[in-house]
Amino acid sequence: MTDRKLRALTFGLLASTALATPAFAQDTQPQTTGQSPAPATNATDVTAPPPVVQQKQDGNVADPTEIVITATKREENLQNVPISVQAIGTRRLDQLNISNFEQYTKQLPSVSFQSAQPGVTVVYMRGVATGGDGNHSGSLPSVGSYLDEQPVTTIGGTLDVHIYDIARIESLAGPQGTLYGASSEAGTIRIITNKPELGKTYGRVDGELNSVAHGGVGGKLEGMINLPVAKNIAFRGVAFYQKDAGFIDNIFGTRTYYLPSEGLVPPLTVTNAGLEKKNKNDVDTYGGRAALKVDLDDNWTVTPTFMYQKMKSNGAFFFDPNLGKYKIDRFQDDVRKDRFWQAALTVQGKIANFDVTYAGAYMDRTTYSVQDYADYTDAYDQLYASYGGLAYFPLVDHVTSDAPPYGNYINPQQFIIGTDHFKKMSQELRFASPVDQPFRVIAGLFYQRQSNLIHQDYKVTGLAPEVSVNDHPGTLWLTQQKRVDKDYAAFGEASYDILKNVTLTAGGRYYKFDNSLIGFFGFGRNPGIDPADGRPFSAFPFNAGMSSRTGVAGCYLENGMTLREAYLAGIPIPAFLPAAVSGGPCTNLGVFSNGTVKPKRVKDSGFIYRLNGTWKPRPGVMLYATWSKGFRPGGINRRGEIEPYAADFLINYELGWKTTFGRVRWNGAVYHQRWKKFQFSFLGQNSFTEIHNGKDADINGIETDVNYVAGGLTLNAAMAYTDAKTKGNVCGDFSDTTPGCSLSFNSVPSGSRLPVTPKFKGSATARYTFPAWGDVKAHVQGGIAYKGSALASLRSLQLQSGTFLLVDPNSYLGKIRSSTVVDLFTGLDWPTWNVEAFVTNVFDSTDELSRGVNCGSCTRTLIVPGRPRTIGIRAGMKF
Repeated sequence: MTDRKLRALTFGLLASTALATPAFAQDTQPQTTGQSPAPATNATDVTAPPPVVQQKQDGNVADPTEIVITATKREENLQNVPISVQAIGTRRLDQLNISNFEQYTKQLPSVSFQSAQPGVTVVYMRGVATGGDGNHSGSLPSVGSYLDEQPVTTIGGTLDVHIYDIARIESLAGPQGTLYGASSEAGTIRIITNKPELGKTYGRVDGELNSVAHGGVGGKLEGMINLPVAKNIAFRGVAFYQKDAGFIDNIFGTRTYYLPSEGLVPPLTVTNAGLEKKNKNDVDTYGGRAALKVDLDDNWTVTPTFMYQKMKSNGAFFFDPNLGKYKIDRFQDDVRKDRFWQAALTVQGKIANFDVTYAGAYMDRTTYSVQDYADYTDAYDQLYASYGGLAYFPLVDHVTSDAPPYGNYINPQQFIIGTDHFKKMSQELRFASPVDQPFRVIAGLFYQRQSNLIHQDYKVTGLAPEVSVNDHPGTLWLTQQKRVDKDYAAFGEASYDILKNVTLTAGGRYYKFDNSLIGFFGFGRNPGIDPADGRPFSAFPFNAGMSSRTGVAGCYLENGMTLREAYLAGIPIPAFLPAAVSGGPCTNLGVFSNGTVKPKRVKDSGFIYRLNGTWKPRPGVMLYATWSKGFRPGGINRRGEIEPYAADFLINYELGWKTTFGRVRWNGAVYHQRWKKFQFSFLGQNSFTEIHNGKDADINGIETDVNYVAGGLTLNAAMAYTDAKTKGNVCGDFSDTTPGCSLSFNSVPSGSRLPVTPKFKGSATARYTFPAWGDVKAHVQGGIAYKGSALASLRSLQLQSGTFLLVDPNSYLGKIRSSTVVDLFTGLDWPTWNVEAFVTNVFDSTDELSRGVNCGSCTRTLIVPGRPRTIGIRAGMKF
């Protein structure tokens, strides 16, 4: 972050006198969603938790945002919601010093994820994962993400929203399709912000300084303010800046290419001299939120909000264990910039005695990255060693000869310049009947359109125009595509109290999706070795390399044929049709129709459901049973000749309990899920992501959480056990439908464990607060998070790209190893000040988040770690 930006942010924080704490001014703030809250006692609320939940914690009244949630799109007590929900409220978010996705998911045992770096993360719940779903033109997520009332589920990486002045984070496990729709197949994570309060002025500012083991120094500065603008208008603003210190070193590396073959060329040695740097993977994040609350009258409220966040990261966020812990050798300066803004509007009111809510939003996210891709070059040099390594390919600075070698050989290492421009517009209108009636209904309409303009430019420095993608000198491979995903839905749920303590709920959602993809992918047309220009057909026809029928040769001509088809037919070759996506040379991914190329698309509609029964045998005890179904839309493969993939579905059978016994709150659920024809994403030929519908999978599990409060002592614990396995063989060739894969090979045998998710994951925290002197209180807190090992790949056998060899990817990937992370905090709290010292990851555990490779033929295993031991101090002031 530049000094100018830092000065501007600091000035903004001070000028707004943002000086408060959530525990001070927000403990009693309701978080409305447009539905009237349930009354404290009524005929249907016979199990309202005893008053013990209101006893004091840390010298303050209990935080109601830890109990009141809006998972059912009504404001309800957590203990009355018949869904498996974990809620991390304002106070716990502050106590655990949570500011990002990695930190809060550590507290959610049903959640797992794959990550390449901040902002490039795919989240899973309850083991619903095959791995590899994060590509920008791959499957939609199976877990929905919400910021307040608006969906922020994105393609190609979960939005890593900075966590500050947040009312709570709700994790809803299991299919949430009836109320949350597509991509909430396995669950939904909701980030609920604190809203403006009328007639109150207060604020807060917090700062932190920390030092990371094996790395550098970081910190953060955050602030918020709540201001009355008029009697019926209030404003709330948040600003933040965070510096995450790096801890991964880019060390000196060397590669030798062009193994001598027939004396064509001598070996070429390349080094990364000058790029060595310690602690290279640092991250700067800054931004803010602004919200207005306008009460139009006693019944109608309008809440416009705006959020902006920018993240810049440097270096690689993985290391090669063969080079040493937190060591990597990169041959290009890696960088990523991730910027998003969202404008949202929520309107809440009443028509007669029905609550009405409109929630609309528009989000714009742009990313820019430069990524070293030397591992791809390394892999292909080894694969073609018997041919003389990469000397077999004409990677030249200019064409000089009709016979090998065709020209002067250059450094073949690639790097990728990638940009994505993601846009999302969503609108929802819903109605809810009075909550205090024995028959209650909620119903609504939903529409969403999201698009992504995808640019992936695979560069080779010095690559000649003759072997580059047309009109893109230096580009060996180009992806230039536009993806559009549209969703329409009508949904509703109805609940009826058949007895004073027995309630039945039935819900459904009619959905329709329309997803499309168009553009260009592949190599260019090389006039120097194209048969159309007189070269022999054996000399790499149409392309600069082994294209496997990609690139310009597959582009549509004005007569509707492709260049390849026209050449093989021996007819005069007309001009290309104009590129459907600006920036591409032509279009090879689409459908020719009436003189133009239209997007490839997949459309479908259907119905999903949720049936639920609850029984409250005594105050403080609720038992429930649920039968529900969720879905994820189908889509288009970006490799044009591969068929589209269909929607997949998750059917859930669940038994759960919500109990409060004195000072103890104990909730949990056991479930069985059948994942039907799961979407299976993997790196196929040419390291190209392919998505196919596989077989089924059975997932059995249990999740539970316990909370205990007594005076100054608070204990929280949560755990999940997940047993997720495939049902039916998945063949290496998806056209092979034989039960034993006799026409190809068995890539995923029936009974294989699904990857990424550990069988066991759990966390626990203990906090004790006690008087120090006067009005000063002291606290000590400890936390522990454990996760078991998990597979990195679903496939146990795959065809190595560029060869006919079958390999087991887990033989070189290994397992994502188990880890235990311990955090310690201690501090003092004055009425308007607080100070705290902390150590996270006390024992400096190597917390493996992901394991993977850089390409489909790569075998160098790269490990993405969590943060090493971090020692810091933070302080805050409020008024």
